[in-house]
Amino acid sequence: MPEPVEPVTEPVATLAEPAPTVDDGTTPDPVAPLIEVAVPTPSSAEVAHPVPLLDEPGTFVDRLDDRVDALFDGLRGQPAVDRLMYTVTELADFSLLWHLIGAARGATASDTDRGFAETARLAVVLGGESMLVNGVLKGMFKRQRPVPDFERPLHLRVPLTSSFPSGHASAAFCSAAILSQTSRGGRLWYGVAALVASSRVYVKIHHPSDVLAGAGVGLTIGLIARRVWRIRR
Repeated sequence: MPEPVEPVTEPVATLAEPAPTVDDGTTPDPVAPLIEVAVPTPSSAEVAHPVPLLDEPGTFVDRLDDRVDALFDGLRGQPAVDRLMYTVTELADFSLLWHLIGAARGATASDTDRGFAETARLAVVLGGESMLVNGVLKGMFKRQRPVPDFERPLHLRVPLTSSFPSGHASAAFCSAAILSQTSRGGRLWYGVAALVASSRVYVKIHHPSDVLAGAGVGLTIGLIARRVWRIRR
């Protein structure tokens, strides 16, 4: 009679015990804690978004922007006008135009001390204006810039900051208010300021309402500076 043979048993893989349930009755994934995926999200300062009352279709501001922009459509595409507007708007970047004017007036003033004081006042006030407009107000609104429906004929620096309010318009009218105080050609400075401000709409870097708001802010700052920081005649 053959000897009985013991059955051969092989080890069998067993499933791990399920992870303990938590209070809400769900079973957490045992692998999930081992894998962390970092998903970068843009900060709020980097994202421009629609602004209530400014970007809502059909509002008074929206209709105003459309109507004013349509007026500029009749001028866009003319080589001479393009050259003028693009040159002016580039020259006014970082308030360069106004600093050059202030330096030139100071250097040619008959009274050296007064000329230096006027140049210093304009430079300091423009620095404060830039901090308020570009550092504070733009950060509060973060408005999207207009998207041109045409190809720009000339090179143009497109800022990454908020569209509202216009820093070019603010600096222009702030400078005009200060320069006109000690100059007989006061209207001339406001004319140059208006040209700079309108160039921002022409090249479609700003909405018309951005420019109007910027002009108002800059004019207010300039008039206050004239009263607070007086220059003897």
